[in-house]
Amino acid sequence: MAFSKEFFWGGATAANQFEGAWNVDGKGMSVDDIMTSGSHTQPRRATPELEEGALYPNHDAVDFYHRYKEDIALMAEMGYKVFRMSIAWTRIFPNGDDAFPNEAGLKFYDDVFDELKKYGIEPLVTLSHFESPLHLAKAYKGWSDRRVIDFFLKYCNCVFNRYKDKVTYWLTFNEINMTTIPFGALLGGGMLLSKEENTEQIRYQALHHQLVASAKAVLLGHAINPDFKIGNMIAFAAFYPLTCNPDDMLLAQRTEQLFTLLPGDVQVRGEYPGYAKAFFKRNGINIVMDKNDEEILKRGVVDYYTFSYYQSSCISAEPTEDGARGNFMGGKPNPYLKASDWGWQIDGKGLRWVLHKLNDRYRIPLMVVENGLGAQDTVEADGSINDPYRIDYLREHIREMDKAIEEGVNLIGYTPWGCIDLVSAGTGEMRKRYGFIYVDKHDDGTGTFDRKRKSSFYWYQKVIKSDGRDLD
Repeated sequence: MAFSKEFFWGGATAANQFEGAWNVDGKGMSVDDIMTSGSHTQPRRATPELEEGALYPNHDAVDFYHRYKEDIALMAEMGYKVFRMSIAWTRIFPNGDDAFPNEAGLKFYDDVFDELKKYGIEPLVTLSHFESPLHLAKAYKGWSDRRVIDFFLKYCNCVFNRYKDKVTYWLTFNEINMTTIPFGALLGGGMLLSKEENTEQIRYQALHHQLVASAKAVLLGHAINPDFKIGNMIAFAAFYPLTCNPDDMLLAQRTEQLFTLLPGDVQVRGEYPGYAKAFFKRNGINIVMDKNDEEILKRGVVDYYTFSYYQSSCISAEPTEDGARGNFMGGKPNPYLKASDWGWQIDGKGLRWVLHKLNDRYRIPLMVVENGLGAQDTVEADGSINDPYRIDYLREHIREMDKAIEEGVNLIGYTPWGCIDLVSAGTGEMRKRYGFIYVDKHDDGTGTFDRKRKSSFYWYQKVIKSDGRDLD
């Protein structure tokens, strides 16, 4: 096996799907706090004002806020070396543009980092994980307004200085490329937009502001602590042409360029690629820049590249109605792959293909910071939870990572999603479970919040202890 002793094994969560306590100790409302529950057949709704009788699953989530010691102890029992988490911006600056930070919020993360340190677990902290302050969405239309860059940097300056001796590894924006697609405008771009306003012009302008903010955060973080390692985070999927028709080949390439490669190229290489400039010109998209933006992007490149990977998609230039259910970028079913209960196609070899592509393109360290299987778990009469389907999924992907490392890919870490059951970002469901740890919380909001170890908990414990050698 190619995994080293220094490889970062761990798990990943996000504050908005995990912490709960949405209005406790001075926390303000985020854009995610107005998202109702849904399903894979009934989309979540964003309600600018809270509606009586509507269920907002993130308000309680799984209550990490009050149970963090218990949860971190379970992570330590599995043997985690790293825990990917996010800081909720609205715990620190409740409205986003506040004059002073909220001390209770800062203290909470002090306590979390101290608890992680007690077990020797390295925090990997995402600064913005679909948690933009709701006030910024209402007063400024989120990241479409350049002024939000300064609000974000004030928040970064605060947490960088507060935790400069407790956190080394940071990520700027979670799945920053989600801002570019229509349903990513709210969570990714923090923008409350009507259908008429939700245009490519406003989404790509918001992405530009985020890319500048990311670069400035890198420069700021390195000035505060030169030992900081600051990375990006991209939602990545393998895009295959459905056939060898050249039109399929070109469309798959263009889909990959505009969705997954563009923001990474800017964050790693420090400039907009030619294909992006051509796309903007063809589609009448005018990216408004300040005079120093290009210099800032060039100087503020990331130290390492991280990404999520769940599935692959087949792209066809022939429009038909047989789309692959669950593929967030569309596409058609791949006849060679199985799919999850939610229609996401399972493709471990696709991860290996992506790792080689990114390694060859960027030549900086890589981390897979989200990967996992959403599935319905059953609690047996004896209290056990057997999830061999999850083990099979993860085993397949870990084997392909091992092969990629052996073939020269500089992969340094793996934090599967979501290590403990939490609220699904896409559907708002609890029954779409990802964790090694079962949480007694249900789609109707009921439950005891008790934690139980699944069979995958003990399996992943063995994987970490053996440095990836024991996958059986």
